[in-house]
Amino acid sequence: MKIIVCVKQVPDTSGKVAVNPDGTLDRASMQTIINPDDLNAVEAALQLKDETGCEVKIVTMGPPPAEGMLREILAMGADSAVLVSAREFGGSDTYATSQIIAAAVNRIGVEKDDIVMCGRQAIDGDTAQVGPQIAEKLHLPQVTYVAELHKTGNDITVKRMLEDGYMTIKVKTPCLLTCIKELNAPRYMSVGGVFEAYSKPMDVFDYNALKDDPLIDATTIGLKGSPTNILTSFTPPAKGAGVMMDGAEKADCDKLAGMLAAKHII
Repeated sequence: MKIIVCVKQVPDTSGKVAVNPDGTLDRASMQTIINPDDLNAVEAALQLKDETGCEVKIVTMGPPPAEGMLREILAMGADSAVLVSAREFGGSDTYATSQIIAAAVNRIGVEKDDIVMCGRQAIDGDTAQVGPQIAEKLHLPQVTYVAELHKTGNDITVKRMLEDGYMTIKVKTPCLLTCIKELNAPRYMSVGGVFEAYSKPMDVFDYNALKDDPLIDATTIGLKGSPTNILTSFTPPAKGAGVMMDGAEKADCDKLAGMLAAKHII
């Protein structure tokens, strides 16, 4: 049994967000982090590894510097990693991205008792589309918004979060699951794990490695081949400094009420 976890390196949205003229993010000028929901998928995979001794393989699509992110996850306990990286893949929207990652998963191979895991969504796009699209392209059953899971043989019992409650679903492997933050608390890297991370295998799949897969079509990948078009994109202006008031005296309350009334808020 193996678990393939799809992860993404995303801009740290707590800092500066820059945009290129073509509407894509200027990732080179921004700090990056591992997508938070993807870490919950990694932790779920590692917990199953602790229970069953299965193999955990990490897959990401991104520029060469994404290798550093993969090494961090290897230091957490994953066994191997695959970096999908090529200029032909740059600027892909969710549809094109899911095609490329699905082709990479095809090359790795999905067997009867395997699981593919993803985070619910990425904080840069917030679409929650790539995981389900990968499942559709690989013809795998899928369960999204996983808040709890238990594996027994080839059966996985999943507690799926809904807007107004939970749904319990039983699914057979192979399958794809998308994980949410309520599922677990991701572990930290260990000192020994950091040393071991640089001796663990990491493959790079470029365009030539995947071009023979039926899912890879040069006309439907990359920026030019993506069906989603951005009408406009811009860096929002910085907000002005707020007004701080300290105190609970009547004079302070009267002053606050006067300021709100002047702005027609009250």
